[in-house]
Amino acid sequence: MEIDRLDGRTPNQLRPLAWDTKVLAAVYGPKAGTKKNENPEKACIEVIWKPKTGQSGKAEREYEMILKRTLQSICILTLNPNTTTSVIIQVVNDDGAVSFKAMHFS
Repeated sequence: MEIDRLDGRTPNQLRPLAWDTKVLAAVYGPKAGTKKNENPEKACIEVIWKPKTGQSGKAEREYEMILKRTLQSICILTLNPNTTTSVIIQVVNDDGAVSFKAMHFS
């Protein structure tokens, strides 16, 4: 048996699925009013992604958009028209599975 990797796995072995990614998710709303350029006949979903450290960058904006589109596709937005629901994701620890965890827990 030949071991080529630093973690001791052979070339045909997969990584174990034990992730150490941690995120906190908070949901506020629905509250009255929608953001500018939003349809007042539907609810608005606002997603704020806060990285573990530092400022939000391009990756965080992309995560926000993916999560927002996912939530918009599964929520009945006409149920509470002219309202906004805010979803805030705070990354506590990221080992590479952060976008999956955020969608799973929000």
